[in-house]
This record gives sequence, structure tokens and C-alpha cells, in this order.
Amino acid sequence: MRVMKFGGTSVGSAEGILRVKKIVEAVDEPVIVVVSALGGITDKLLTTARLAAAGDSAYEQELALVEQRHTDVVAGLARNGCSAEGIAGQARNDSVSSAVLLDELKNILKGVFLVKELSQKTSDSIVSYGERLSSQIVAAVLDGARLFDARTFIRTDRQFSKHIVDFKATNPLIEQTFVDLPKISVVPGFIAADKATGDVTNLGRGGSDYTAAILAAALKASILEMWTDVDGFMTADPRVITNAYVIEKMTYVEAMELSNFGAKVVYPPTIYPAYHENIPILIKNTFNPDAPGTYITRDHLRDDKPIRGISSINDTSLITVQGLGMVGVLGVNYRIFKALSKIGVSVFMVSQTASENTSTLGVRDADAELAVEALRKEFEQELRQGEINNFKVEKGLATVAIVGENMKHVPGIAGKLFGTLGRSGISTIALAQSASETNISFVIKSEHLRKALNSLHDSFFLSEYQVLNIFLVGVRTVGGQLLETIRRQQKPLMEHNRLKLNVVGIARKNKMLLDRNGINLENCIEKLDAEGQDSSPKKLQEAILEMNIFNSVFVDCTASAEVAELYEKFLSHSISVVAANKVASSGTYENYRKLKTITYKTGVKYLFETNVGAGLPIINTMNALTNSGDKILKIEAVLSGTLNFIFNTISAEIPLSKAIQMAQDAGFAEPDPRLDLNGTDVIRKLVILSREAGYEVNQSDVEKNLFIPDPYFEGSTDDFWKKIPELNAEFEAKRQKLAADGKKSRFVAVMDNGKCSVGLQSVGANHPFYELEGSNNIIMITTERYYEYPMIIKGYGAGAAVTAAGVFSDIISIANIR
Repeated sequence: MRVMKFGGTSVGSAEGILRVKKIVEAVDEPVIVVVSALGGITDKLLTTARLAAAGDSAYEQELALVEQRHTDVVAGLARNGCSAEGIAGQARNDSVSSAVLLDELKNILKGVFLVKELSQKTSDSIVSYGERLSSQIVAAVLDGARLFDARTFIRTDRQFSKHIVDFKATNPLIEQTFVDLPKISVVPGFIAADKATGDVTNLGRGGSDYTAAILAAALKASILEMWTDVDGFMTADPRVITNAYVIEKMTYVEAMELSNFGAKVVYPPTIYPAYHENIPILIKNTFNPDAPGTYITRDHLRDDKPIRGISSINDTSLITVQGLGMVGVLGVNYRIFKALSKIGVSVFMVSQTASENTSTLGVRDADAELAVEALRKEFEQELRQGEINNFKVEKGLATVAIVGENMKHVPGIAGKLFGTLGRSGISTIALAQSASETNISFVIKSEHLRKALNSLHDSFFLSEYQVLNIFLVGVRTVGGQLLETIRRQQKPLMEHNRLKLNVVGIARKNKMLLDRNGINLENCIEKLDAEGQDSSPKKLQEAILEMNIFNSVFVDCTASAEVAELYEKFLSHSISVVAANKVASSGTYENYRKLKTITYKTGVKYLFETNVGAGLPIINTMNALTNSGDKILKIEAVLSGTLNFIFNTISAEIPLSKAIQMAQDAGFAEPDPRLDLNGTDVIRKLVILSREAGYEVNQSDVEKNLFIPDPYFEGSTDDFWKKIPELNAEFEAKRQKLAADGKKSRFVAVMDNGKCSVGLQSVGANHPFYELEGSNNIIMITTERYYEYPMIIKGYGAGAAVTAAGVFSDIISIANIR
């Protein structure tokens, strides 16, 4: 024999009930079908009752809607071949008909309206009609079904403000009622009767689940099936985490913990009766019956996932009871819980300091003020004498629980939890963990809930992929190449590295396009132009911070000082920064150190490998040297691909002015080539390398020996192009002399023990810089270890493609994949 429970959505429409019929009638053993009220009817009945109690005649319209809802379902079933007379008329086994039930409900509500009073007893009676009506309809539709009234065999005892099942009275009545099991039995869920008075009671919201579990346990069912509108327990709330998935197997303990902390798949008290009798629970989807669902037993599934799922309660308030008068005093906690139980307030989390002077209680927002009032009354004398401080209430919070039996005796779970939250910039307000090690619960601000859930889901490998959410500003040249690189690599990285690069924002100077679910890169630039919002650096910053997305990376492929000013706030909010933009790293030393210090504190990354040498691994190599204890003594480098191209191109046929024009045409030089020729770019790069080598250097500290006289940098770009041919003859003469001596010109940046300079040097054939071709860069690093034979790094140092590749490499390094 099996017990099958169908929820409100399953029986909430004619289509749903026909699905129930197909599922139930396919079972080849006796089955007890427990049904909820039609979806939304319980709330509608409560609303109707409150209106009637307030003397508001609008209750009649609400009641008419309840009646119409049931009438529509019956009509829908009749259109599909079920007998309308059999459904709406006389019920099976001489029970009262649906029409009679509706008349009874009308009379009760009329009485409430007239006396303007709604007792708990009357309210319980009114809401019972939801299940009584739905069970009538379902019993009439199922072939050979017999309808039973749960009020005749489920007995409750009133404790404080709740009805608690009396199993000693209930179980024998169930055994007697179902001693001869028909093929199909139908039972209304939720409702019960008081063991002393026989009055109608109920088992609380979600109580139909509990009804099914009580029946399954009493009758030793082979399985308890809970049919609902979801495929089973999910690893997390799919409304928050799009890649959450169904947990196919879990233990009773895991199911109980997740249910208690917000996973609304099963009413929490349901678990215990099944656990007590070792009856498997199967969660299935009425509207997707072929899905495997979630199978719940005592068997512990051992796999590589340390946690089974994450659950949360959004409406959390913390009440803090604090005072030195609590230390060493017996019975304080007893008094706290006694006072709260008297008013029916449930505490779902407790955190207490070892010194006993502070206890923090987690309750629902709706219960917070009532709870504080009760505690003030209970501890009135202690408050007056100053032994206990006034109770502190903090609202706007959320509780998160990570659950899993695989956490037992595994070191590092809590460390990983706090590390993940810390890297996301989320602080915990309260924490609780039991000695069973199956649940770690913590409280955070509600505004961080989405980010916390996504970060933890990703960190604990519950997600199929590790996700990196990318905001890119600057979508031309380097940025455009980067988008294409990401587009090409998305699929391989997902397949081979379990890494999903999710571009959630792109922006240019005055437009931005944001989508937390990810932007399609096939046509993103066109979409940015057509659908993008008005933007500015400030607007972009505000939008990104408001989105508050986990594992976020801000990528700057501009040369904008305004955009660089955004880094500090992003890093402070635990958003990593990858910059092709040199402004921040080469600006004031004070700002450079500030950004570095923030990364040390928050644990996020500020990476700018492409600031020097485009895609060459220069900064990473220097960091590896210094981190291993080596000391960088000297740096000599050709750092301008543009200038190297120019000096490699000058010949008898190609004068200086033409070489500059060719560099610009090839995309090496800036639109205004003076930005390359005045050495500013090289100075910035040298400053960055010197700082990364451990020296405090500013741009003003660098000695400049430029090869273009200052007057040529004055005036407009057109003025420059008109005047620059004047230097052709001079440079050709120098070139010929150097060629005769077997030498070449190189614009070299030098850092020697913190002293920096840039200028034109002549190098002979035996020098490492002599054979440097095209726009390549070269850097020679002398350290305490690499003193006699300095380390040399050489390769492409300019161009959108190699720079984009370097930026992409920085992004990948944030994900820590190999």
C-alpha cells in the first residue's frame, strides 16, 4: 500500500485533476490519496472570513469567487468526459454533497457577518471547507474511489495556540478506519478534530503533507509520494540561482533541515513520521511525472559534494538578549523560550556566546515585536535593575543554511563558507551550528541574500559550472577583440574547465547594456546601440553595485581617468578589477597603494598585466620573483611597440615622418602620435614596473631624455604633421652613423635600485635589444638570483589582439583554473 498526496496546484484545475486521475489509476496496489484544497482557496477563505467578521458585505463577493472556482473546475472535468452530476451532486458513500457543503459554508459566514466576531474555532471550521470540497471532487473523478473524512481519525490536542497531533489517539483510529482497504481511498488533508470536543481543527499551513505522513506511518505504507508542482528538492531556490538542479537522493535529516530553512517542498513536520517508520518519501511533479524526483531515505549518499543544498528564510529578525546579569544565572534560556512559547512564537535559530551574557534569537519579522513585548514582560524586574539591557531587534535580515550529512567530520567547511562570503564582501551577523554537523546557519543582510546564495552554490560545487560575471567597459579595439575571445572560448571552458564566463554588462562612453542572466555576444554591440541605457561612469558604477552580482569582475578596456576612479569602490564592494587602462596603476603612488591595500583586505583581485607589454607575462613573472623572496635590482626594457616599430622602420627610403605615419596606419600609434613620441606611455609603464618591483616611484621621479624637441609637441596634430619632416635629415644622418658602427637606436626605460630614466640609447650587435624586431617589447630583469645572467622576456608588446589575450588571461586567473 502506498500513500500519495497531491497539493493545491495539482488539484487546482480540471487539467491537474485529470493528471491526478491518470497517475493514481495507474498504480497496481491499494493507494490512499490525500488532497489539499484547490490552489489559493485556503487564503481566499481566510480573507472571506476576515471581511465577514469586519461586517464588510464584500465577503459575499469573495465567497462567490470561491464557489465559482469550484464550479469552473467541475465544468472543466465534465467537458473532459467526467459526469458533472456525479462530481457536483451526491458524493460517494452517502457523504454530504458539494452543494450542501457550500450551503453550510454560506451559513457560517453569514453568522460571522451578523455577530461580527470570528473565533479560532469558527475560523478553523471555515478553512476546512477547502479540503472537504476538493476531496469530494477528486473522489468523484477517480474510478472506484471511496471518500474518508480525516476528522474521524486524526485527533489533536491544543497546546498553547497550536493543534498538536495526539498519536496515541490517532493511530488506533486510522488502523480501524482502514482495516479493509479499498483500491483507492481519498482523504482530505490538513483537517482534524479536537480529541476532547470533536471540534474541527487543522494541522497548520502545509498540513496536508502531514496528514499523508501520519497515514503512511500508521499503516506502514511501502512509500509516501508527495506530488507537487516542482520536480523535487532543489540545491537552492531556482528563482535566485538559475542553475540550481534537483537533488535526486537525500536523507531524512537533510530534507528536514532544508524544509525548516525555507525549502517549501515539504511541510517540515511531515518528515518525522516517515523517518520513525523508515518509510521512503518520493517527491514528484504532477505536471512532469517522468522526472525522477527526489527520493528521501535514511541511506546516506557519499559523493564529492560536501553539502547537499542551500536554503534560506528572507524575513528574519534577530532579537538580542544581553546583560552581565545573565552570566552564571540558571534558567535564563528556559524563561526566554517559555515566554515565547506562550504566545506561539517559534524561534528557528539560536546563537549564544560562551560567556552567557548574550543570546540571539532568530524569528520571523511578523513575530518580532510580539516576541520583544513578551520578553520585556518576562524580564521586567531584570530590566528595571539593569541586569539585562533593553532588547535589541534588528530587521531586514535573511537566514541562510548550508545542509548536508557529508559535512560531518570534514575539516574546512566553515572556513570555506566564511572565505566565500568574505570574498563576496558579505559579513555574517549571527551564526549557529549544531554538534551533528549537518547544518551551518548564518544571518546576513537581506540585500546580500542573492549574492550569498549564488556564491555558496558556486563555491561548494553545487553548480554545474563555476560562474564568473563580467562587466566590460570599452568595446572598441581591445574590448571588441576581448568580446570575440570570450565568445569563442565560452563553450570550451564550460566543457573542459567547468567555467562559465557570463558577460552581464557592456558599456561605452554614453551607453550601457546590463543583464544579470548574461548577454548574447553574437550581436551584443548592435544590441548596445539599439537598446542600451544612457550611461556615464557614475551611472555605470551605481548600476553595477545595485545589481550586486556574485563573482563579479569589472574589466576596463578604456584609457579613461574617470573610469579608473571607479576601481576603489568596486574593489571595496568585492568586485575584482582587470584593467588594460594604465591610469590607476601609474597615477599617484598613494592611490596605487590604496587600491592594493583594499585587495589585501577584501581578498579580491586588481590585475593589470597588460599595462606593460600587452600579453607578455611581465608583471606576473616579477610578482613570482618577489613573492619567492628574490629582490629586483634593475630593469632595462624597450616598452613601446610604437617607438620600436618606428626605429626598426626608418631607413634610407623611409624617413622619420613616414615611419611615424606607418606606425599609425598599422594601429600601433595613437590617433595623436605625440602621445607615444613624448615618452609618457613608456614612463607610465616604467613607473608600474618599478612599483611592482617594490619601489616607491611617481612619474615626476623619472628622468626624461626625449629624442623629439619640445616645440614639436606644441600646437595641434596638424601642426605636428607639418613640422615633423624637418627632423628627417637629422635622424637619417644619425641612423647612417649608427649603421656604420654596427649599432641601432632603441628607446630604453631603465630602473636601477629605484632610480628611473627613459631615453634613446644606441645598442651594439651583442646587446639583447639589438635584434628586437617590429613592434616587439623586451624586458631584462636583474635580481639577486638572476644577477650574472638577467632574466629576459621578449615578444609582441602592442596590438589589440595580444592585449585582449592578456586581459582574457587575467580574467581566467581570477577563476583559478589551469
